[in-house]
Order: sequence, then C-alpha cells, then structure tokens
Amino acid sequence: MAQDFRNVLNRNVGTGTATLLSAGDYDAVIGIRICNILTNAITVDVYIVKGGVNYYIAKTVSLPPATSIELIQGGAKIVVESGDVITAVASESNAADIVLSYVDTISS
Repeated sequence: MAQDFRNVLNRNVGTGTATLLSAGDYDAVIGIRICNILTNAITVDVYIVKGGVNYYIAKTVSLPPATSIELIQGGAKIVVESGDVITAVASESNAADIVLSYVDTISS
C-alpha cells in the first residue's frame, strides 16, 4: 500500500489558537516538533478538538529559550478522524515554530 506523507509548517505560533491539522479520513500523525524561537522560556499546549471538546497531547509544556521538543517519538502515531482538528497555543506572541508530519488517509 502506497503512503502519502505530508507535513504542515506553522511559523510564529503565539497566544492565538493555531490550527496545525484539520484531519481527513483517518490520518496518522507521525511527528510534532515544537521549537521555541524566543530568547525567554515559553509554554505550549497542543490538543485535538473533537466535537467541541479539547483532548490534550501536551499541556503547558515548558520550553527554555532556543530549544525544541518532539511530541511523538519512537514510532508512535496518533490517528485522527475526519472532523478532528489539531491545534496549538503558546504563552507568548510569535513564540514557536511547529512542524507536524502525517500520513494522509491511512484507511478508506
């Protein structure tokens, strides 16, 4: 079965909610890397919105200045269904760059 690998790049994520991915039919998220681009520490929340409810992947993750974190490691995956939205918000304005990698439509 051929795989359709994709990525989403989000620059300068801040205090307003940023949409990282609006899921299609059963997408598999295989990576979320967050980089603090500021000279001071920040915190970041990443969560899935499903049916108006937030399901946290990471809550108030602290990132020292000029560091990054990988939220999905070791071959782990998060499957999201049509209608699910992965979002992020940071504690400071224009604070983080976020790269999300996923496999598009793993099942039909």
